[in-house]
Amino acid sequence: MSAKVKRNPPAPPLEYSLLLTATLCLLAFGAVMVFSASSARSLLNHGGSGFYYLERTLMFAAIGLLVMRVASVRGVAAVKPLTPLILGTALFLLFAVLVPGIGQTVNGSQRWIGTGLFQFQPSEFAKVALVLYGAHLLAKEPKRARTLSGLGPYLMVVGLALLLIAKEPDLGTTIIASSAVCCVLFLGGVKPRTLAPVGIVIAVIGIGMVSMNPYQEARLTGFLHPNSDTSGAGFQAKQATIAVGSGGVFGVGLGESVQKASYLPEAHTDMIAAVIGEELGLAGMFLLIGLFGMFGYAGLRAAHRARDRFSKLLAAGLTSLIMAQAALNLFAVLGLAPLTGVPLPFVSYGGTSLVMTLAAAGLILNVARRPARAAASGRRGSSQSRGGGRRTAGGPARLRVVEGGSHNRRKRVASGKSRDSGRRNGGARRTGDRRRRRASG
Repeated sequence: MSAKVKRNPPAPPLEYSLLLTATLCLLAFGAVMVFSASSARSLLNHGGSGFYYLERTLMFAAIGLLVMRVASVRGVAAVKPLTPLILGTALFLLFAVLVPGIGQTVNGSQRWIGTGLFQFQPSEFAKVALVLYGAHLLAKEPKRARTLSGLGPYLMVVGLALLLIAKEPDLGTTIIASSAVCCVLFLGGVKPRTLAPVGIVIAVIGIGMVSMNPYQEARLTGFLHPNSDTSGAGFQAKQATIAVGSGGVFGVGLGESVQKASYLPEAHTDMIAAVIGEELGLAGMFLLIGLFGMFGYAGLRAAHRARDRFSKLLAAGLTSLIMAQAALNLFAVLGLAPLTGVPLPFVSYGGTSLVMTLAAAGLILNVARRPARAAASGRRGSSQSRGGGRRTAGGPARLRVVEGGSHNRRKRVASGKSRDSGRRNGGARRTGDRRRRRASG
């Protein structure tokens, strides 16, 4: 009997390993910092237990990791045919959360459905659905990217969803979803001048909604004039700046923050980066930014090497969604942007946000798991051996913005070679004709 040779599975691509490493490190980092930032509040408000928020974070992280695992195996193939259903469900939930008696109001915002442990935030689901629908539409009908009328159905859906999210009100999620949608459109081939009228309309509507909402107007005023009302609208931003500045290079020590106990509101949610800056200092902030940088690089690399147009747009859109949210949160903590109340992805406390962010990471991992170059390498040799030398249909899909430059250069070089070879061949034939005419003469 011949012994069977066991083949080791191929090593995962570099971008897959980087994505998984960055995600798990950010998740572990977040669990530690949520416990550090919330233990004092838990002791005071939840029956003398300092583990209340940590236990809930670990529970939501377990659910999110399960979803991420499922999505990383066959997530893209599973969600692609369900895109219209996912979008319709997201819009229905956005309408439902605004209905009195269904939506729950917390801190002046009506963003949640359900109570207690089973609260769900539809806007977190909707922003992923908008990226998914944009990738689906532009992959199925690329010609829509040429004109504003072709983009009309998608822009109407996006506008409706953003108006519903802004109505809650949730300005931060509106900005993040808009950024991700713009990224999908830009990478899909839409020219900036095509979207310029839409951008002007969005800016006018945004300014009007902020002016009609005193709470958001106060936050914008506190950002523009941070020292004008340090006990009112500018209090949270001022305390965040103090927390980050008092940390120095290596921080005051894990668990030793003073700001989180009495001065910094929502320290375990949207202000958790300020606690990191105070307890771990500049070194901790660099570590945090480095992990997000690793995630962003790996996500865009996965989009670059994806095997089809839908996967490219989806991976790029979801990566930009997570990175835009991280940038907006960190900029607000550092005083570089107005406070918007968005959590820091993977790190802040939050049930729906954490689960949906891990689900998005799972879809990006699924794209990174099987890049187009690895899939096409086995077919390239057989195609060339038959003498065709042509690219197979399973080769990597190209986007005009992402890979258009190098692709066009290769086309120009190839066409130049073909013209040169045609001149050489033509010249040889004309020389032979002249010689035959002289011999016959």
